[in-house]
Amino acid sequence: MEKAEVAVEKRKDVAVKGESAIKPEFLTTKEKFHGFVDSEWKGPKGEKADENDKDEAKETPVEEPKAKKLKLEPEESNKGGKPDGKRLRGQNKSRPHTKPTAYDERRLCLSVIQADKVCPFGDKCHFAHDIPSYLASKPADIGESCYLYDTFGKCAFGLTCRFAKAHTTPDFKTMENAELIKACEGKTTVKNSLSKDLQNRLRKRSVAFKKSAEYLKTLSNNKDKKEQQGNGHSCAAEVAADPTTAAEQQASTEAQAQLQANTDKSPPVKTVGPLTDVDVIKLRSCEKKQVDFQDKLYLAPLTTCGNLPFRRVCKRFGADITCGEMAMCTNLLQGQQSEWALLKRHESEDVFGVQVEGCFPDTMTRCAELINNNTEVDFVDINSGCPIDLVYKKGGGCGLMTRTRKFEQIIKGMNYVLDVPLTVKIRTGVQEKSNVAHKLIPEMKNWGVSMVTLHGRSREQRYTKLADWDYISTCSKLASPVPLFGNGDILSYEDAMKARETGVSGLMIARGALIKPWIFTEIKESRHWDISSSERLDVLRDFTNFGLEHWGSDTRGVEKTRNFMLEWLSFMCRYIPVGLLERVPQKINERPPYYMGRNYLESLMASQHVGDWVRISEMLLGPVPKNFNFLPKHKANAYK
Repeated sequence: MEKAEVAVEKRKDVAVKGESAIKPEFLTTKEKFHGFVDSEWKGPKGEKADENDKDEAKETPVEEPKAKKLKLEPEESNKGGKPDGKRLRGQNKSRPHTKPTAYDERRLCLSVIQADKVCPFGDKCHFAHDIPSYLASKPADIGESCYLYDTFGKCAFGLTCRFAKAHTTPDFKTMENAELIKACEGKTTVKNSLSKDLQNRLRKRSVAFKKSAEYLKTLSNNKDKKEQQGNGHSCAAEVAADPTTAAEQQASTEAQAQLQANTDKSPPVKTVGPLTDVDVIKLRSCEKKQVDFQDKLYLAPLTTCGNLPFRRVCKRFGADITCGEMAMCTNLLQGQQSEWALLKRHESEDVFGVQVEGCFPDTMTRCAELINNNTEVDFVDINSGCPIDLVYKKGGGCGLMTRTRKFEQIIKGMNYVLDVPLTVKIRTGVQEKSNVAHKLIPEMKNWGVSMVTLHGRSREQRYTKLADWDYISTCSKLASPVPLFGNGDILSYEDAMKARETGVSGLMIARGALIKPWIFTEIKESRHWDISSSERLDVLRDFTNFGLEHWGSDTRGVEKTRNFMLEWLSFMCRYIPVGLLERVPQKINERPPYYMGRNYLESLMASQHVGDWVRISEMLLGPVPKNFNFLPKHKANAYK
């Protein structure tokens, strides 16, 4: 009995509002936690860290923060010279932007990597052609086997690959596995890449947007009619006084009507034999390619972290619908390679959509036609929920919710040019206490939206309050029969069950998938998965392999994969193993206190320090370069 009382007292001393309840025997202090993690750390090759490594860890340029305050007091809020109740949040806009190419001392010429090519620049080429001198400056290989060579039978990166030993002969030739190459022949694992021809035509503005031009012409005609109607009151007396003008107008109108009637009778295409319904009847919006959205799990389009390798991980765990990261319509129309990369689709993504952001009917309609004609997607999503200032201040993202006339024109225009369903993602509103989604949803039904996703917070709230699922329930009834997906605060299958009781058609999962991508398995199997640290490391290993396949296995690809992994780890470290919790399940708004895991790896994965995330990346991708620096994108997960 005494032991139980001591445990309770200990729990009372340690427990802090906003922190998850963990069994007392696992709780510890910040000093003991970091002392243990630093003392037990073994490098990527398994050797125990020496004193120099510990010193380097202490010299990490990122300091650990003080405990997070739930609410600032009025007198405290002005200490930093900030307005009442305001605090730093959002993005780390001053974070280091080191390009992956900066980690290469010398880069090998493509003509040397692909032996059958001749360098077109000759002596003027800036890249290395001498293989021995390049290999002398090249960083050490990371591992003994190359994932690309083992999977496809050939590694396109040749000598530049950081796993080159696995497929390089003593005379510096790249080996090939003929059987694997033959098995993979003709397969396209990734679709929706931007071709050079299309990129050049977009840059020269020589791409024709016929259907967009038709729709935009109707907008300008409607505008002209309104202007004429506005001027009509002042001209009414003049028209009535001039019978010749009125007669001419009437004759002109009759002639146009007759011409239109004759046009409708003639077949729209050359036909052989009788005219059929297919030749005459235009495909209606309700007859577009159909997607079954009912009762599905939808991985949210996550900026930065929702890349193709991460989506592949989530597909393995049971995500039904995936969507590319938010792409700016103007950048797509300009043919920017980096923006088109967000539209890429892996063959495992059976129901896949792309999300676009824009604020004008002309650019959004042309962008939709461009996507419709040049990519393979199952639906297109309009981002009307992005809260960041860069997007909102120009009228995009959440700004569209307050510009209903433009919003209507955008939806109708995109619907006109698309052969696939059009969906919309919105928030409850812009201001915290002024919800507008319930007014917009009935309007969007009339505009032709195929599905609506509602995030249960306003732009002003960001993540400071829990999602309002009662409001989502109200909106789902208003949206019927159009499916409405609910989004917000789902971190366990119990959260998902409660969310489904609100009557939504399906669930969109965002941060929950970042914290634990196996949440899709938990929901589908209705259980809490006490996943081990080694299984979690295997998940990261899969992501690493998918990243090397997507971004490349040379130094540039390795460092790009590392950066995206570190961004993901800044969310994943919030996960608390089920076996350590005093109360199951973990809530998304509760941060973990300092605790010791059941083994060293579990403790390392619980660290909130960026240096420890780098250590985890080194276990899979080898040591970081000397000039490496990293700070997470979001301030909520950054030590500053």
